[in-house]
Amino acid sequence: MATIDLRPLSLGEILDRTFSLYRNNFLLFIGITAIPQLLILAVHLAQLLLPGYVGTVRVGPAQSALSGGMAAFALIGGLLGLIVYLAAYLFAQGGTVYAVSELYLGRTTTIADSLRRMRGQAMNLFGVTLLNGLAIFVGFIFLIIPGIWLACRLMTCVPAALLEDLGARDSLERSYRLTEGSAGRAFVIYLLYFVMAIIAASLFTYPFDVMMALSLRTHPDSVRMWLALAQVGNTIGETLITPILLIATAVFYYDLRVRKEAFDLQLMMNPGGSARAPGSSTLPSMLS
Repeated sequence: MATIDLRPLSLGEILDRTFSLYRNNFLLFIGITAIPQLLILAVHLAQLLLPGYVGTVRVGPAQSALSGGMAAFALIGGLLGLIVYLAAYLFAQGGTVYAVSELYLGRTTTIADSLRRMRGQAMNLFGVTLLNGLAIFVGFIFLIIPGIWLACRLMTCVPAALLEDLGARDSLERSYRLTEGSAGRAFVIYLLYFVMAIIAASLFTYPFDVMMALSLRTHPDSVRMWLALAQVGNTIGETLITPILLIATAVFYYDLRVRKEAFDLQLMMNPGGSARAPGSSTLPSMLS
């Protein structure tokens, strides 16, 4: 087991540790994210093979004559794509959090081990993600600032759900309690991620979108190719950028545990113990 450096971290140290984990275990995190992303890409590329249908872009006058059977087939393909996307998203998210936890606590892990730990957790994580999204959406209904603030307070709900074996509601309440007084640091992490996501899209996706738009009138036959390249570029960008946010979220979660619950001392006294917080089942409720 490697030396464990668990101590309260500044925001700069959280980001530095995030990029160090990512750089030192690049293939691990890329592999965890890439495998589900490749499934999504395969579905999207398969949808492009539908006669006359190119994603949300309609090509050629023959589109007006799409049969009911073809429309139904396209709908089924869209639903299949959504299911694959959700499964891929959940496994990539959970696998990365498990991998960070093992590495952060001085252990070793592999792509297969990290993804394997998601067995039996997908539905719970789906519930966490859905409830988290609904809570943030309600916050945005009451203007943008409350929505952003709530997103920052709920940032660590996924690590709490997976590493402490909490249900959807309990994980949100757990995150809300942990991030008290730390919403500003969560906001900076989100802001950095969105900036990097925009840069990645500018490099890997937007150029192909522009070419596709330019080809709509002049070379409609090439639209399918540009859209396929945009999908490939989007997959590359997502694969490269998504692990950064997930790693930062897990590191931030452990930092809050160390600051507020002396998790470093708990681990020293019980190295093989659970990450579950004592008394976590009786947390104050933000939803009640």
